[in-house]
Amino acid sequence: MQLATRFSSIFKVFIVFVLTLLILIPLSMIRGTISERQAYREEAVGTIARSEAGAQGVAGPVLVVPYTETIEVEETNQAGKVVRKVKRDGESGQWIFFPKSLALSGRMAPYTRRLGLHEVRMFTLDGTMDARFDALIPRDANPDLPRKIGRPWLAYGIADVRGLRGVPKLRIDGKEVQLERGLGAGDRPGLHVRLAAPAAGTRVAFSSKLQAELTGSEAFAFAPLGDRNAIKLDSAWPHPQFNGAFLPRSRKIDAAGFQADWEVSSLASNAQAQYLRGNRIDSDGVAALGSGASGSLDLIGVSLVEPVNVYSQADRASKYGLLFVALTFVGFFMFELIKQLRIHPIQYGLVGLALAIFFLLLVSLSEHIDFAWAYLSASAACIGLIGFYLCTVLRSVGRGIGFAAMLAALYAVLYGLLVSEDNALVMGAGLLFVILAAIMVITRRVDWYRATSPAA
Repeated sequence: MQLATRFSSIFKVFIVFVLTLLILIPLSMIRGTISERQAYREEAVGTIARSEAGAQGVAGPVLVVPYTETIEVEETNQAGKVVRKVKRDGESGQWIFFPKSLALSGRMAPYTRRLGLHEVRMFTLDGTMDARFDALIPRDANPDLPRKIGRPWLAYGIADVRGLRGVPKLRIDGKEVQLERGLGAGDRPGLHVRLAAPAAGTRVAFSSKLQAELTGSEAFAFAPLGDRNAIKLDSAWPHPQFNGAFLPRSRKIDAAGFQADWEVSSLASNAQAQYLRGNRIDSDGVAALGSGASGSLDLIGVSLVEPVNVYSQADRASKYGLLFVALTFVGFFMFELIKQLRIHPIQYGLVGLALAIFFLLLVSLSEHIDFAWAYLSASAACIGLIGFYLCTVLRSVGRGIGFAAMLAALYAVLYGLLVSEDNALVMGAGLLFVILAAIMVITRRVDWYRATSPAA
């Protein structure tokens, strides 16, 4: 009889272990649902970006001077004699000059666009970009074969030109000039203006000032292509994320928004070399900065992030689902051993499913109301349901309320983990230690052999 009782207890432990593993199935399905909702949200961002403007960025200005080499060739005339001829259609190339100094200042005004349940953060950047150029055009290597120098252009790369609002104004040495679409060669997105063709060996020095209004979604980046770069940005958005290759030299963030300043030298950046290799700015590269990816250009980036990303928070919360289930089942099993209560495996399973449903309620409610209220509502519903159920299962209202209080404490600690990302690891480790210590203290006087014997 004793052997049968002990075998029954061991079998019950095995059943509880299997039930705990089976709860992973609905938890995995719920995490899959969270991932799907996150994907839908990203689709909404993409849809709005395609219809309005994507992640925005600016690279430039740069001065591009095209030229064609003059070459001397030998040809055979009709008389069969070899003669030398000069041709101006030799190899073509271009010189690229970067500004000696480059300064960008602007204000990012945030607003939102909604698509279905999803809100997408947009911004309008009202900015001014000042640049100073001092370029020396190379002399001809052979005065008898002078290069043909074409009309240069001043080019501004823009990640998504659809974000331009109104007509940008460009002044060169104080005189307003007419901008054209494109980077001056090829089909790269941006703006350019043609300048007068310089002579070989001359110096081209001027200052430029571009005033423009740009709209973009969620993120803005700037390529520091000058020898000296100074960037000043401010916004009413109080939750910026600074990313890219360089962090601000100084920043101020409060409830009224943020202000940030950067100073970057070409000695500290690979942007010029990357530009010369053909790398250009685009929306995909700017958007990737927020996830920590490195783009084709060294960029200075800022993203207008949500203070609470409901999907990432819900996903993080669901990772603790198995811990909740395991702790609850351990509590049930201790009641069975110590209080000699018989709890059926189906009752274990129902409570485990109720714990799993919490995470589905959390993500569904957080799409409609603030995350904190969604968390409170979902946890109150699940704790209330489980507490009501356990009052009967544990044959005592006090035990049911006690279990509900324990779950409420766990949910409170979990919320603290979610809102304190920097301290999540130490808090989680501390929680596990406290729980293990509590179980060991409570069961320190339990005679486990006697607890599983008929006389217990």
